[in-house]
Amino acid sequence: MKVVILAGGSGTRLWPMSREYFPKQFIKLKQLGESLFQKTFERSLNLAKPDDVLIVTNEKHKFLVLMQIEELGINFNENNVLIEPNGKNTLPAIYYAVKSAGNNEDVLVLPSDHLIGNEEIFVDTVNKSKGLAKNNLVTYGIVPKTPHTGYGYIMPGESFEIGNKALEFKEKPDEKTAKEYIKKGYLWNSGMFLFNSDLFVEEVKKYSNDIYTAFESEDIDEIYENVLDISIDYGLMEKSKNVAVVPLNVSWSDLGSFDAIYDEFEKDESGNIIEKSNIAINSKNNLVYSPTGKMVALSDIDDCIVVDTKDALMICKKGSSQSVKNIVSKLKSMEDERTQFHQTVYRPWGSYTVLEEGFFYKIKRITVNPKKRLSSQLHHHRSEHWVVVKGMAKVTVENEEYFVSNGESTFVNGGFKHRLENPGMVPLEVIEIQIGEYLEEDDIIRFDDEWGRK
Repeated sequence: MKVVILAGGSGTRLWPMSREYFPKQFIKLKQLGESLFQKTFERSLNLAKPDDVLIVTNEKHKFLVLMQIEELGINFNENNVLIEPNGKNTLPAIYYAVKSAGNNEDVLVLPSDHLIGNEEIFVDTVNKSKGLAKNNLVTYGIVPKTPHTGYGYIMPGESFEIGNKALEFKEKPDEKTAKEYIKKGYLWNSGMFLFNSDLFVEEVKKYSNDIYTAFESEDIDEIYENVLDISIDYGLMEKSKNVAVVPLNVSWSDLGSFDAIYDEFEKDESGNIIEKSNIAINSKNNLVYSPTGKMVALSDIDDCIVVDTKDALMICKKGSSQSVKNIVSKLKSMEDERTQFHQTVYRPWGSYTVLEEGFFYKIKRITVNPKKRLSSQLHHHRSEHWVVVKGMAKVTVENEEYFVSNGESTFVNGGFKHRLENPGMVPLEVIEIQIGEYLEEDDIIRFDDEWGRK
């Protein structure tokens, strides 16, 4: 079996926890210990070997994918990470992966941002539905615990040996309609699929020929320039005559809002989800997320969501957290970079955190992982002063190489080609002071980069 993990995302619904360059599937919630992506990857290994897992993502998330797999201690083929030039919704992403999976393969498609309990039941259900997937596009329907207005629904019909004919896909309903769907035995649409790769290609050719034709090209940039932006539900599942739905009776959530996070995790005796280092007095039914270490104190506050990150504080009433995306839209219209980045930004070699910035200066803490190095580069508009606070740095400036130890520093003039490297076995930490009239990340000319970045 081949497993396809969809790992794109825009990071809008859980802002400011998530950002465009760090969407929710990569966030490590304390209650989980690992990210949703890591849990999805581990789940896939119950059904396939690492070499049979394909991950569809984009350039800005590629190294988060590889870094989080590396954290799990699993050797993974970087060529199995498929890069979309731009996001065109789920049908092109899945078709891209299926074309890469090969002929006559069982293909399981998993979103990377789902939380699934009872994983033994999940694995057993997938294995039992392989026979059904030979002649049907199988989707998995979650057996609803409550009427929910945040999910689509699937109407099951004729019974098979396992599962049912999928008669109709329903959009997210209002509360009254959701209750009616529950009474009629409808299932939540999970967005997980199993099918034979040859059958899938034939069904796409029949019902979404524009997608099929676009992928006849060998040039992925040309494909994504021409391919339709369309979901697998609209483009295929609602049209095909060979669709089956298999009930999944497991705990499941896509954690698609702060309300969903509140519903999912354990509360204290006042109904709050709050760290013990924070304070809630005469306050109940709140969700407080504050990874910065700053104390959050609530008094006489009920039914609120409080999310405090280093560069943004978001407060809203429970029940309205879906509207957080409107905040993101407003910030984007202001060209505010806080929709894209946290103060800590992850790179293939490690990460950097902006500690302070002002006119003509910026201070960062740079962490370079063992045996990793930054690209060979120069900046036209800034110079950089590096102070090593942990580890040993290997520095190259033009053609000169030298080492900088803990407590020592060095200076790199603007316009000089340079490189920072960690030759050691422990993380290298450097305080970087940038000085210049322009300090943005696009003032980088790369000459050599191990990860193929431009």
